[in-house]
Amino acid sequence: MAEEKKGFFRRLADGLTKTRNNIVSGMDAIFSGFSDIDDDFYDEIEEILVMGDIGINATTAIIENLKKKVKEQHIKKPEECKQLLINSIKEQMQVGDTAYEFEHRTSVVLVIGVNGVGKTTSVGKLAGKLKDQGRKVIVGAADTFRAAAGEQLAEWANRAGVELIRGSEGADPASVVYDAVCAAKARKADVLLIDTAGRLHNKKNLMEELKKINRIIEREYPEAYRETLVVLDGTTGQNALEQARQFGEAADLTGIILTKLDGTAKGGIAVAIQSELNVPVKYIGVGEHIDDLQKFDADAFVNALFLSDDV
Repeated sequence: MAEEKKGFFRRLADGLTKTRNNIVSGMDAIFSGFSDIDDDFYDEIEEILVMGDIGINATTAIIENLKKKVKEQHIKKPEECKQLLINSIKEQMQVGDTAYEFEHRTSVVLVIGVNGVGKTTSVGKLAGKLKDQGRKVIVGAADTFRAAAGEQLAEWANRAGVELIRGSEGADPASVVYDAVCAAKARKADVLLIDTAGRLHNKKNLMEELKKINRIIEREYPEAYRETLVVLDGTTGQNALEQARQFGEAADLTGIILTKLDGTAKGGIAVAIQSELNVPVKYIGVGEHIDDLQKFDADAFVNALFLSDDV
């Protein structure tokens, strides 16, 4: 496991190379180019962070935290700020002790997101991870609109060795969810994972559909612990943030799965999303294999953003 994790974070560091190059080269120039810690110094750092897709809100919080630490620790030299800055970002990104509560309880995990972000793949990978942890998993294929979704999910479920509940193409997603909930209760599953349709996030009918699905789960399975994860494509930067915001209006988001972090210049978006929406990034994906989805580790992620050799 440790070896697998090391391999994953090496891939993560490689995947974040473009983002790191954008951020680090600018940062190094600032830390070495300034002789004093003044407003211009902070402004330059702020600009680099915003350009790295870390976002205005997160950047403001990070800079404020940095200023506070500089003052408290009586730091005078700009280069001494680098580790403080890294630590400040890590603090912003901590997921919290209760983030994976659903893994240890009888739970229903709803996975939402637009098409093309790796949603169905993420459901399959998550099913595999939970099964490996000894959990009994059932997957519900409630994305009945995209012809390939059911087939794709069946393949992943087969690979993960978990049971799949699906309806016919074009079936009412809510009816599939109802069947999946009945199956989960009857077979005493630990985790019911539900893949939902990924039509455009601004479509009213999708929002209504999510509400209907939630009503069924609340009515039929009130004792289940609830988790709602939105899957976002790390390569889309600020667009991913907007998608998360829109989904947050339709569902009570508890976490984010950030995919396609291999090769993106917009890896900083992970920091922005967490700060803007106050929803933690819980999983990140950097490839196509079943073990290419891992729990988010703030220290490893921020190190991969800033310190390629330290990962």
